Parts: sequence; C-alpha cells; structure tokens
Amino acid sequence: MIKVVRANERYKAEHGWLTSNFSFSFANYYDPSNLQFGPLRVFNDDIVQPNNGFGMHPHKEMEIVSIVLQGQLKHEDSEGHTAITQFGEIQRMSAGTGIFHSEVNPSKAEPVSFLQLWILPDKENLQPSYQKTKFPIEKMKNNLLPVVSKNSSENVAYIQQDTTLYLSDLEVGNKSTYTQESDRKIYLFVIDGEIVLNNQCTLMTRDTARITDTTTLFIDAKETTRFLLIDLP
Repeated sequence: MIKVVRANERYKAEHGWLTSNFSFSFANYYDPSNLQFGPLRVFNDDIVQPNNGFGMHPHKEMEIVSIVLQGQLKHEDSEGHTAITQFGEIQRMSAGTGIFHSEVNPSKAEPVSFLQLWILPDKENLQPSYQKTKFPIEKMKNNLLPVVSKNSSENVAYIQQDTTLYLSDLEVGNKSTYTQESDRKIYLFVIDGEIVLNNQCTLMTRDTARITDTTTLFIDAKETTRFLLIDLP
C-alpha cells in the first residue's frame, strides 16, 4: 500500500526566522492519528534565516539526524562537540540518557534548508554521542546511496535502530528498484523533482509516500529527481 502525503498537506509553522513543515505531530501540531511511522517519530523540513537558530535545549532517548540541503548548519552540544554541516555530510546525535544542543545558521547572508529526523532507538539509556560523516555526492547518481544505517561504515553514519537512509539523484528517464521484506516499511521523500512509484502514483517536490506491505518498489524519474528513501522496521 502506498499512502501519498502532498507537500501542501503538511502542517506549516511560520515564525519569521524559521519556516517549518511537520510530517508528524510536533510542537503545537498534534494529531493522534499522525504520531509516527514505524520508529520514525519526527520529520521536519526547516528553513532557518541567517544568524538565527535553535538555542541550547535538551533531548533524551532519541536518535536525531540532520541532513542539510542548502547552506550550513552549526551544531554545539553539552558533550563538547562543535561542527558545521553542509550538503554532502550527515549529522547524527544519540540523545540517550540526556544531552543539550543548539543548531544555528552561522551565515550572515544565506538561509539554511535542512531536514531533521527523530528516530526512536531500539535500546534505551545509551551514552549520548555525536557523529558527522561525509558521503560521496557523485555516488548518488542513479543509485540509492546509504548515508545512515545500523550497519555503518566510513561514509555511513551509525544509528541505534534497524533503519537505513538512502539518498539518490535519479536522472530523467532512469528507473530504480528497491526490494525489502514484506513486514518492513518505506518512507520516501522527494527533495526536488518528479517520480512515479510502481506505475501507480506521481510524487513531486516535497511530496511523501508512506509504503507498507510492498516488497518491491519501482521508482521512475519523470525529471531529474533528488529523493530520500528510508527503510524502517
């Protein structure tokens, strides 16, 4: 089954310095029928204006992944980590037993656009940790490139959950096939472009598909498309 959520169906929060689109219940948006998808609890599509951001605040018992799409995002936390992330890099933080962190746009001129995901860990009381990894952007071309996984490697960030995140740049006219076990889920988010899934439905920029009971997913690019695919238990 493929459930499509259009970009304009998401909850939008506008704060001047921050524009955010929530795919699941978050902050002032609460819908008891839209709390999570598998262990994926938060999927926020944020734009933060220059010299603005989220000051120090706490997190606990959550795996937090940030994917910068444009601009730069600066991270600082109570464990002493400081880093600036841009596209081609992944930021992963295990909040574990508790951590404070801030995320700000360090630029004086350019907004930062990024996705932030909160994923429930498969184990509690973890030691808080932070990781920044770099992935080869060129390997996204007509390929599903793993960037976050429990099976981590040098260019793949580690996550404490049986979940894998893939990024892809699928060129117009090309097709991609993804196969998984029938009891797993797929969450697919179109960053930019247009694709058709299983000859059934068309997804355009910022549209999402929540896919269940589907062992094989066929992805057909109607224009060159960048997308994120998440394999979930």
